[in-house]
Amino acid sequence: MRTLATLLFHDFELLDVYGPLEMFGILKDEFDIHMVAETAEPVGGRSGPRTAIDALISDDKKYDMLLVPGGFGTEALLDNQAVLTWVRQQSETAELVTSVCTGSTLLSAAGVLDGKKATTNKMSFKWATSFGPNVDWQKQARWVWDGKFVTSSGVSAGMDMALAVIAELLDEKSAKKVAIATEYNWHKDATWDPFAKIHGLE
Repeated sequence: MRTLATLLFHDFELLDVYGPLEMFGILKDEFDIHMVAETAEPVGGRSGPRTAIDALISDDKKYDMLLVPGGFGTEALLDNQAVLTWVRQQSETAELVTSVCTGSTLLSAAGVLDGKKATTNKMSFKWATSFGPNVDWQKQARWVWDGKFVTSSGVSAGMDMALAVIAELLDEKSAKKVAIATEYNWHKDATWDPFAKIHGLE
């Protein structure tokens, strides 16, 4: 079983978190999910609902996988050295580091994406990529896999990314079962990205 730490912060995007976690969470014997934050109080997402916290970034625990969501709360963390340091430390030891939407902005601000290919939310692409000048940002991609880093585009793209991760870590049969169980139309092509054109990134 792999431990999966999800970084939570105020005003995170709900589907960035719960979309991928629904995919991983169905496979209870394979993924042990932990909600991690800077403080112990329940953390409110952008839409209001709050999530209970399982562990703190100060606990000095290491996880096999990391999930960094995006959302309006991302901006407030870009100069939060405690969070950025935790992201760097987890990225050093984790088997896999994933992000959804502007979560890749936090990864780039922490310096862990330097020299890597990555993507992010296409509607916020210009802003989101401005904090990672040494990152090879991909304008058209549903998700991008480079080494141990898997970054996905905006919001719902995290579910396609999660299924791709499941297919790679386990097998495609498991990923297909999850997609069927969630009645989700899985986009398997990482280059499928109609939103890049909508936002003028082609």
